[in-house]
Amino acid sequence: MESFSAILIEAIGLILSWDPDVIEIIMLSLRVTLTAVAAACLIGLPLGAIVGAFRFPMRTGVIVAMNTLMGLPPVVVGLLVYLMLSASGPMGVLGLLYTPTAMIIAQTILVTPIVAALTRQVIEDLNGEYAEQFASLGVGPLDRVLALLWDARYSLLTVALAGFGRAVAEVGAVIIVGGNINHVTRVMTTTIALETSKGNLELALALGLILLVIAVIVNGLLMAIRGTAARAAYV
Repeated sequence: MESFSAILIEAIGLILSWDPDVIEIIMLSLRVTLTAVAAACLIGLPLGAIVGAFRFPMRTGVIVAMNTLMGLPPVVVGLLVYLMLSASGPMGVLGLLYTPTAMIIAQTILVTPIVAALTRQVIEDLNGEYAEQFASLGVGPLDRVLALLWDARYSLLTVALAGFGRAVAEVGAVIIVGGNINHVTRVMTTTIALETSKGNLELALALGLILLVIAVIVNGLLMAIRGTAARAAYV
C-alpha cells in the first residue's frame, strides 16, 4: 500500500492538473448544493420571519417542530424522497429518481428547517428591539417582515452559508436518491465514500481536500460577514 505522503502528492496532482473527472464532480456538487440552498432560503427565510415576528395559536408547537426537524436523519429523508419518487410512489411518473433533481429535493428538505429555525431566532430577537417602533408607526404585517428581513440581512447571509455547509457535506440522502451514478449523480461526498471503498485513495483524498477548502472559504465568509455587520451596527 502506498504511503500517505505518496497518496497526498498524487491527490494534489489531480487537483492541480484540473482532472476532468474531478472538475465534473465538483461542478455537479456545487450546482446541486447551491440550487438546494436557494430553494431552502426561498421557503425558510419567510417562514422563519413570520414565526419570529408574530404571535399566533400553536406558535410554540411550530417552533418545536422547526427545531426538531433541524436534526432530521439524512438517510430517513433519503428514504422518504426515494419512496415518493420511485416508480410505485406518488411522484414516480415524473421520472426524477436517480437524477440531480432528486438530490436537490432531498437536500432542500434537509436544509429548509435549519434556515427556518435560525431565521426565526434572528428575527424574533430583532423584532423585540423594534416592537415599540413598529407599533407607534402602525407598520403592517408585510412591511414588518420585509423591514426585519432587510435589517437582519447580514445575519441571514450567515444562515444561508450555514445551510450551504450542511448541504455540501451531505452523503446519506443524496446517495439513496441519486444512486451515485458516474457522470450523472456522482458528487464529492458520494465519490469519496465509493472511491475509498474501492481503494482509489488518491481521488478520494483530492475531493476531501477540496471539501476542506470549501469549508475554510465558507467560514472565512462567515467571519467577514459578521465583521461587516458589526461595523454597520456602529455607523
